[in-house]
Amino acid sequence: MKKYIIFTTIAVCVIFFDQYSKFLLLTKMLPYESIPVIDGFFNIVSIRNPGAAFGIFASFPLSWRMPLFIGVAILATAFIIYSLLEMGDEDKRTPVALSLIFAGMVGNTTDRLRFGEVIDFIDCYIGSWHWPAFNIADSALSLGAFLLLFIILKSNRRDGEKERVKA
Repeated sequence: MKKYIIFTTIAVCVIFFDQYSKFLLLTKMLPYESIPVIDGFFNIVSIRNPGAAFGIFASFPLSWRMPLFIGVAILATAFIIYSLLEMGDEDKRTPVALSLIFAGMVGNTTDRLRFGEVIDFIDCYIGSWHWPAFNIADSALSLGAFLLLFIILKSNRRDGEKERVKA
């Protein structure tokens, strides 16, 4: 039961903050406007991304992009639900990773359904080198994916050590 509480609490909080930050951006800034926060490092910008990460598939027609992104979201949701149901209650890290991935996916899918594109606003850069603009949902998705990868690698390492001890 604890895994469901962890998952739900984190997912609801991340989705709320993602959507609220985008609401603020849409009501306070014009498209493509930029507000310097830390000169030479960080701006708040108002950008729309019709594609996926780094603008992948942005040039595809909306009639292709939308089914693709919705299909991926449905498959990911099915995987997350299956994983939650199959994992033991003692695992407290995996629900955190899955909730971050789920919340990021829901945040960006909500944008796609409402606007046909994702609202991005975090612009990090050094000099003329800019990381592509992103949002809270993107951050949650990335953090969740890295955390899940770490959990899987650590688990595989532990399983390998157990096998060596048995041999």
